[in-house]
Amino acid sequence: MKFAYRFSNLYGAVYRQGNLSFSKDGNNVISPIGNRVSVFDLKNNSSETLPFSTVKNITCVGLSPDGGLAIVVDEDGAAQIISLITRAVLQHFHFHKPVSSIRFSPDGRKLVVTKENVALLYHAPGKHREYNALVLDKTYYGPYDETTCIDWTTDSKCFAVGSKDMSTWVFGAERWANLIYYSLGGHKDLVVGCFFEKESLDLYTVSQDGALCVWESDTEPSGLVLTKKVAEKEEEEKESSLEEGEEAEEGGSRAQVIRGKADSPKDSEIKNVRYLQKSKHFFNKEGEFNNLTCASFHKDTHILVTGFASGVFHLHELPEFNLIHSLSISDQRISSVVMNCSGDWIGFGCSGMGQLLVWEWQSESYVFKQQGHFNNMASLAYSPDGQYIVTGGDDGKVKVWNTNSGLCFVTFTEHTSSITHVTFTSSGFVIVSASLDGTVRAYDLHRYRNFRTFTSPRPVQFSSLAVDFSGELVSAGAQDSFEIFIWSMQTGRLLEVLAGHAGPVSSLCFSPVQSILASASWDKTVRIWDMIDSWQTKETLPLPADGLAVSYRPDGQELAVATLDGEISFWVPQDATQTGSIAGRHDLVMGRKESEKITAKQSAKGKSFTALCYSADGASILAGGQSRFVCIYNVKEQILMKKFEVSCNLSFDAMEEFLDRRKMTEFGSLALVDEGAGDGDGVQLSLPGVRKGDMSSRHFKPEIRVSSLRFSPTGRSWAATTTEGLLVYSLDGSMIFDPYDLDLDVTPASVRCQLRLKEWTSAIVLAFRLNEHALTQEVLETVPHKEIPVVCGSLPDVYVEKLLFFLAGCLEKSAHLQFYLSWAQNLLLLHGQKLKNRSGAILPTIQSLQKSLQRHFESLSKLCEWNIYTIRYAVALSKQRGLKRSAEQLEEGEEEEEEEEVVEDEDLFEGMSQASMENTVMVK
Repeated sequence: MKFAYRFSNLYGAVYRQGNLSFSKDGNNVISPIGNRVSVFDLKNNSSETLPFSTVKNITCVGLSPDGGLAIVVDEDGAAQIISLITRAVLQHFHFHKPVSSIRFSPDGRKLVVTKENVALLYHAPGKHREYNALVLDKTYYGPYDETTCIDWTTDSKCFAVGSKDMSTWVFGAERWANLIYYSLGGHKDLVVGCFFEKESLDLYTVSQDGALCVWESDTEPSGLVLTKKVAEKEEEEKESSLEEGEEAEEGGSRAQVIRGKADSPKDSEIKNVRYLQKSKHFFNKEGEFNNLTCASFHKDTHILVTGFASGVFHLHELPEFNLIHSLSISDQRISSVVMNCSGDWIGFGCSGMGQLLVWEWQSESYVFKQQGHFNNMASLAYSPDGQYIVTGGDDGKVKVWNTNSGLCFVTFTEHTSSITHVTFTSSGFVIVSASLDGTVRAYDLHRYRNFRTFTSPRPVQFSSLAVDFSGELVSAGAQDSFEIFIWSMQTGRLLEVLAGHAGPVSSLCFSPVQSILASASWDKTVRIWDMIDSWQTKETLPLPADGLAVSYRPDGQELAVATLDGEISFWVPQDATQTGSIAGRHDLVMGRKESEKITAKQSAKGKSFTALCYSADGASILAGGQSRFVCIYNVKEQILMKKFEVSCNLSFDAMEEFLDRRKMTEFGSLALVDEGAGDGDGVQLSLPGVRKGDMSSRHFKPEIRVSSLRFSPTGRSWAATTTEGLLVYSLDGSMIFDPYDLDLDVTPASVRCQLRLKEWTSAIVLAFRLNEHALTQEVLETVPHKEIPVVCGSLPDVYVEKLLFFLAGCLEKSAHLQFYLSWAQNLLLLHGQKLKNRSGAILPTIQSLQKSLQRHFESLSKLCEWNIYTIRYAVALSKQRGLKRSAEQLEEGEEEEEEEEVVEDEDLFEGMSQASMENTVMVK
């Protein structure tokens, strides 16, 4: 139960590739990120990554009209049917070929899947459990090249398919007598989007060269006529028995084939559907190769949104083609665009920059704007209260993420090269980052600015960073001059340059309790420096191989060092003695690269751990490195407790352990054949048979790596920066029943019986032995407020820590703030000394309590400031009215003054007796 960490969320990436989708209510954006799917709640400003993952990167997502079902398809055509309500995988399906697009019909009964040049019509998964959720109904052959887009009519009678052969095909979802298929041309480039008009067969088609064709049909949707055979068959099905119905279901797997090349049957009495090109429009292209990359059409408002390779998007009103506005959101190509159900918000995805934007076009403002790290993330750090995570990437950006919402709220871009390390100071309001550009920068989280820049006398590249527990000393290690630089945070001056290492300094770590610095280097030593005693080397620890990472235990009594030979060694820094070591080379399971000549087993011998982190209690250590696995070791027993596989995405290199013979040819591996990776917006060669794109581009597969690891201060979660992004694993306590010292007589009934007898301490003990959250909360809230000190004093020591941890969780969500604060205050006052003796074990609980209090403090302080400003405004307004009233009273006579006072004060006027009223009138 202690190591039952599960995948919780994915930060650092918001969009990679594929199509975006809005939920049914239009408040959520569903975005594919690698082989996972994230849901961004625009109303509550939060994100959630769904707990499933595909085998390879996701290319398209199909969402049902009711918003309860989603079908995700990866690069190989493997699909998963997902319930967006329960977040569970309902069924697996394989299309055996890469799928270009997928779309449900508006009535939710059918869906169209396009792969290569074929359109497949399936019966959509129903509410009843079936052995095969997707049953093929018809297969449509028409286009000569790959298909690109799909759109349905609003009545689900027909659908259109766009293709790379510059044609658009209109197919009937049923066996219509006057419409089997219809082919539309008119374009000179591949079709990007095709859209039906609302409740009509009129069609709009958009091509990559920026051309819009408006097609008008001579038939209304109500004019579509079923063939006689289909009509007769429908009548027979209505009259058929249950057995015939079962036979019809079995026959549905043998799908009907409709070929667009064959002659369609004609009926002399029925007039076939025909299309006429009504008009053709061209978008204003800003550059020579400014291709139109994506389009979306909202049928209710008749607004067409088009995205271009230059980052520009246009809004046009159809069919008049009136330009509403044109804006640029980035300098990268827009990969996906979608409009929500109301037509107010437009979602944009830019795969080149990893951006996800939601734009409200009427007010011309951003509803949502997020961007992940362009390149790999190199380092992360938790804030002391656990509310924020800071990450540094190879793109030179420092981003701060909120752990509650999962969104980035500030980005610092002052660095001009890759970030190598980031950390928080002990106050939690200052972030320090080191970079290869030769600077160390400090950022203020109050004003969101870079207030300190630390540099060396001559330019060096900083590869490691550490800040002492007071936040005053900042140290950074250089990878080219082998020196360690010490600065003062308060003055920004360089205090000392520590020399002694004979190799690049790979890692630095300050002791949590003293001003002692440990530095690991490639010279096979760890040096311990005393910051108080003349900056001298206190100890030198010899290592069997190059030192890669060093970490102090939270109490400062132990040091862990990871070396190049795959081992983790443990040292007592006071007397420089080694207490043990862990051989982790066998736990670093590596896959075989596609271009490697050696086996995965041989390749794993050269791998090692590059990131270490102690747990909050110091009993276990988290290790990760050049592998897709993260290991948790028990320090005392020096054994592996659990391994976590951070990714199973085969789109990364070195994931498969054995060589795939299907990828081998007589000339060697297919991975060695570079076909280029042009996306159609670069150089265009006008030679026949030559592919479009930049011929100098290279296609490569990134390898999954763990570059940094951190436990949260509460110990309930840990985070890792990987090639996929920032992965967060946490303990889900609500899903686990972990009773403590349970007997037969410990039941909810006995707990409530003790409450009726007003035996508060006994009821709390029984509730904790059951370990049910709702029951424990019920018991605590039943205890009278005046009895809290007495109950806290009589509570056994075993349950004090449990109650304190429970209070920390309740404080975060409960509205009874003062009540739970009274519990926490009395527990800490009465049992403070006992808790202090177990500071190592109780530290996660105290930090969790501190996080909850800090969160309430911030919300209440904002509310109080707002109330203060409101009261000041009311006082100033009343004074202004009083001055104005006194001026008016001076201008008018005393009689009018008395009349106004009587009229204004209605309560006083109503409370007067009749006699006093008569006297007042007589006086006047």
